[in-house]
Amino acid sequence: MPMLSAAELNVFLDRHFPQLLDEGQPLIVVESTGEMEAVLRLVEHDRHLRPGGTISGPAMFTLADVGLYATILAQIGPVGHAVTTSMSMNFMRKPPSGHLIARCKLFKLGTRLAVGEACLYPEGSDEMVAHATGTYSIPPRR
Repeated sequence: MPMLSAAELNVFLDRHFPQLLDEGQPLIVVESTGEMEAVLRLVEHDRHLRPGGTISGPAMFTLADVGLYATILAQIGPVGHAVTTSMSMNFMRKPPSGHLIARCKLFKLGTRLAVGEACLYPEGSDEMVAHATGTYSIPPRR
């Protein structure tokens, strides 16, 4: 079972990453956590759009990175100094404006490294718009 619930992760992210808030409202929300997985939502906001009404690449990359980070913290607890060491993303199709969902899954969770993927979908669709893989460094526990 995860150490942190979705609600606990949302409080942690709001407190430690104020750049993910807009006038006090979260732009990324943890919807659920499970064994080695989590689901997050990128809340629709004008700042995420590029010309033509599609969600920008940087917004999708942020969702994937925060998603994997939150998935790791759900498993190990609030270890704020876990950091991204590498990330790769494939953009597969243009997403429409609206909420974007990240389904995140860890493949490996060791004492020093975690490896996982984030699959991004427009809300209500099963057509993946982007796929990311990432590796994160976990600091030693003291």
